[in-house]
Amino acid sequence: MNSQTTNLFLSSLSAVSYEFLTSRSVSAELPLHTVLYEEESTPRFAYFLTAGLASVVTPMSNGELVEVGFIGHEGVVGGLQLLGPASIQTRCMMQLSGSALRIPYIDLQQAYRSFDDVHARILEFVQEHAVMLGQIAGCNRLHNAEQRLIRWLLTAQDRTQADVLKFTHEYLAEMIASQRTTITLIARDLQDRGFITYSRGTIVILNRSGLEGMACDCYAITKRLYSGLYGRDATIIAPT
Repeated sequence: MNSQTTNLFLSSLSAVSYEFLTSRSVSAELPLHTVLYEEESTPRFAYFLTAGLASVVTPMSNGELVEVGFIGHEGVVGGLQLLGPASIQTRCMMQLSGSALRIPYIDLQQAYRSFDDVHARILEFVQEHAVMLGQIAGCNRLHNAEQRLIRWLLTAQDRTQADVLKFTHEYLAEMIASQRTTITLIARDLQDRGFITYSRGTIVILNRSGLEGMACDCYAITKRLYSGLYGRDATIIAPT
């Protein structure tokens, strides 16, 4: 797979809406751990990711973070805040460095209120994200650590369109609610069986079809949700 350079949310819009949003956006590099929005606050900016991966996490009282979803090139970071005045309890940060088109939140808010297709696509993206969250919650409750890790890696690759993923064992353990030692054992086993290579925080997926064959049903369900987003079957080319 090649690095993805198109944001699918923007690509799904009419030429008029696309021009409105992109004319008010600037390109931004997003290093690892860049915070895109904080909990309980209205963001200054929204982001249309073009590369990399952003994690949506819930901070707990003991200082730990629990991942409740992630956003790649398919979505818009800051879309959930458009739906109403509820206090958002999640934080969003980059877990794979990347890039985005950054837009002032008030400009995205104006587009959401003014353009029917922007309004509809935001609702569709947030709905997909909510359904995926429910599926992941069930997966974390019912499936073992190996299945959860495989689901996570495959979904991360779908969102980034990259074969090389830079994640530490500590991060993966946190994201799938497991122990670091467990992740180490699973990663070593998957490497010994030729599905991945893992070295110094870099995971290379060698046998995707093999991993899909080992994945739980949750991956197939979330993949269908992702594939059907914006009524597409494949990557959409941006308007010209």
